Amino acid sequence: MNKLKKIARSKTFLFLVLLIAFIYLNNTSFFAKPRNGEPLLLAHRGLAQTFAMEGIENDTCTAERIYEPEHPYLENTIPSMEAAFAAGADIVELDIKPTKDGQFAVFHDWTLDCRTNATGQAGDYTMAELKQLDIGYGYTADQGKTYPFRGRGVGLMPSLDEVLARFPEQSFLIHIKSNDPAEGEQLARYLASLPEERLRQLSVYGGDEPIASLQAKLPQIRAMSKASMKSCLIPYLAVGWTGYVPSACENTQLHIPEKIAPLLWGWPDRFLNRMDRADTRVIVVGGDGSDFSSGFDTPEDLGRLPSGYSGGIWTNRIDRIAPLYRDGT
Repeated sequence: MNKLKKIARSKTFLFLVLLIAFIYLNNTSFFAKPRNGEPLLLAHRGLAQTFAMEGIENDTCTAERIYEPEHPYLENTIPSMEAAFAAGADIVELDIKPTKDGQFAVFHDWTLDCRTNATGQAGDYTMAELKQLDIGYGYTADQGKTYPFRGRGVGLMPSLDEVLARFPEQSFLIHIKSNDPAEGEQLARYLASLPEERLRQLSVYGGDEPIASLQAKLPQIRAMSKASMKSCLIPYLAVGWTGYVPSACENTQLHIPEKIAPLLWGWPDRFLNRMDRADTRVIVVGGDGSDFSSGFDTPEDLGRLPSGYSGGIWTNRIDRIAPLYRDGT
């Protein structure tokens, strides 16, 4: 007993008690500024056709496994984006591919073979040639017995120019679909011509190399890659208990998997408030982060997310968004 009393009175013990108390009080959300506001909704590729997610690989043709269509919209098209914004989306995510004539086409797949009536890659064609394709050609809900969108997608593949011109006041998340640094440089040149206030409405994510080259040429753009996530979150996991936010966490975007989020110091409110002060947007996605786009297409994950998060979830069904909250950016 005397030995225990002696330990309890020691300076080391008192220091540890005070340190634990500091860590707790500095990271608990009980005393943090409360998160409130209206839902922040993000639409993945606009309003798109949904499809079975089981067994999907990088080269799976998702157009060949859609569910019976519930609406007439095709992903990454201006009508689908109009429908998403009309349904309440605050941000639309879209995919870009460089064309043969130096533009950016808004299209998701690595090749044209799955969805369109053409073969090869978008970069094999000019933007004018891509406009002649039928991007609804390959969609089927019954293993090829019928093709409900065939003939209805001619001329619907837009350029990035067209999208930004059509929605001058709306926000977009641009996805670079490769790991080619030249694409990051090309996008930086394109975005550099836009006014500063327009750049504040845009953010970019993609492979490590194109995002690095984009940020080198255009450091003011909010951008994210696996490398930028690691450069922010690894130091934060080490010292974030102090309230310190590493410089790599400033003016960026974080896609936090919902299974990893509770491990972050101060999660949720303290962490989110710190990222607000760093001008960084935090978006919670489903899953464990094992895949770069984990959680973007899984509406079933939404119900598991507690309220109070600042950010949102990408889903093709924006009417299934969970009660998430604006981050003020």
